[in-house]
Amino acid sequence: MEKIDHLDRKILSILSKNARIPFKDVAAECNVSRAAIHQRVQHLIEADVITGSGFDVNPKSLGYSTCTYVGINLEKGSMYKDVVERLQHIPEVVECHFTTGPYTMMVKLYARDNEQLMELLNGKLQGIPGVVATETLISLEQSIKREIPVNLDEK
Repeated sequence: MEKIDHLDRKILSILSKNARIPFKDVAAECNVSRAAIHQRVQHLIEADVITGSGFDVNPKSLGYSTCTYVGINLEKGSMYKDVVERLQHIPEVVECHFTTGPYTMMVKLYARDNEQLMELLNGKLQGIPGVVATETLISLEQSIKREIPVNLDEK
């Protein structure tokens, strides 16, 4: 990965707080031209420093009131990629991580209610070949959601 300089860090800091800010405003805050900001952002995207942009949709507004984390144990860790392929076909699964600790994988999913959650667990997740056990943790409230801070002092 290429070195990120102070200007890149300042741009990242601004954009991480408000991805919809116009480039002209970023340019003004950084004391450079709008074209320089556009070039820097494009370079950061190409270097996989910026990996996405978009809007966060509130799942509750779509009727998904239950946020759940599911620890999954696999028969063999080597089955991970096959299980991920199957999980990608379950739209309620929004994150999947290969983990250390008591679970082989950790999945975040949204369900409309407990009945749908039970169907997702019993009818879909536990039916995937290689899944030997699941443990469900229901999130009662999301208290913090943010991007990793950008330290402007690093070189």
